[in-house]
Amino acid sequence: MHTIIKLLEALLTNIVEICTILLELFGVAVLVFTAVKCFCYWIKHDSRIRLELAQGIALSLEFKMGSEVLRTVVVREWEELGILGVVILLRGILTFLIHWEIKHEEKALALDRKEDELLQ
Repeated sequence: MHTIIKLLEALLTNIVEICTILLELFGVAVLVFTAVKCFCYWIKHDSRIRLELAQGIALSLEFKMGSEVLRTVVVREWEELGILGVVILLRGILTFLIHWEIKHEEKALALDRKEDELLQ
C-alpha cells in the first residue's frame, strides 16, 4: 500500500509540474502576442494601444497566477509556501492595478469617442 501511495504522489507531482510549465508558457505566449500586436498598433498610431497592452498583461498574469496556485499543491515546506504566497500576493496586486488601469483607459477612450462625435 505504501508503494502505491508513493507512486501516486510521484504521478501527481509530475502532472502538476507539467501543468505549471504549460500555464507559464501560455502566459508568456499571451504576453509576447500582445506585445507584437501592440507594436503594430504603435506603428499605426492607434489609440487603443494602452488598453490592449494592459488587457494582454492582465491575461498573462492570470495564467501565471494560476500556475503559482497549482504549484501550492506540491509544496512540502512552510518556507516554500511563504515564498509562493508572496509571489501570488504581488501578482494579485499587479493584476488589480492593471484592471484599474484598464477601466481608466476605457473611460478615456469612450470620452475621446464622444468628443470626436461632437466635433463631426
